[in-house]
Amino acid sequence: MNCPVQASLGILGRKWTLLILRSVAFLKIKRFSKILQAIPGLTPRVLSMRLNELEEHGFIRRTSDSLPNEVHWILTEKGKDVLPILLRLVEFGSKWHAEIVFSDRKPRTLKQLFIQKEIRRYL
Repeated sequence: MNCPVQASLGILGRKWTLLILRSVAFLKIKRFSKILQAIPGLTPRVLSMRLNELEEHGFIRRTSDSLPNEVHWILTEKGKDVLPILLRLVEFGSKWHAEIVFSDRKPRTLKQLFIQKEIRRYL
């Protein structure tokens, strides 16, 4: 039998993937160039590959505004199902890696990081 964790990590475990989903979901960044700016170290080539993989696997969908070259990325239902996982990673990192994440090096809870009603949207 195959492992569901292993199956889920097929796409989600690829380098940069969760940060791209974080950018689209939590930071509300929809444009290629803005996603690139939000993730230091990510190259245009790799971002393009990851966006294509995420679209191919049904996590995001490409949309266009009235301008032909104006492409935006939005989460699909499958992509929205990843949000509780991302929130748990935020929670874990805020608690156990506060010395890296926060300038005051003090741990934070999700309640301290987000408005409560926003958290409920993702859980």
